[in-house]
Amino acid sequence: MTRRTGLLIQVPLLATACTAPQYGSQREREMTLGVVQKEIRSGLSQADVAEALGSPNIVTRDSGGRETWVYDKTATEASYSNSVAYGTVLVVGMGRSAGTTSTTQRTLTLVIKFGDGGKVDSFSYHASRF
Repeated sequence: MTRRTGLLIQVPLLATACTAPQYGSQREREMTLGVVQKEIRSGLSQADVAEALGSPNIVTRDSGGRETWVYDKTATEASYSNSVAYGTVLVVGMGRSAGTTSTTQRTLTLVIKFGDGGKVDSFSYHASRF
């Protein structure tokens, strides 16, 4: 009778998660004209604005020490549609394919002026789609 003994080696498996890099917060990626009109109002604090919209693209300070924040967002939407026609005559085949591409650009520029105490004094925006 032969007896076999074996050595069992356990190797721990390391699990790693692969994630795409995140650029800006979720709020920054979802800033739309509707969000601006709903969330931004006079008297809002800088912290509340940053929470609602994320970080501004540009911050300036005038000679009186009052800050102006500028948000400048651009989005590109692309779509492609395709139609294919194919017909067969005996052994010979004929095919035709046609497609169209459509691209739309949207821009939103928001300028927020803060008064004394860091509260929203005024704001203006411009939205375009082309």
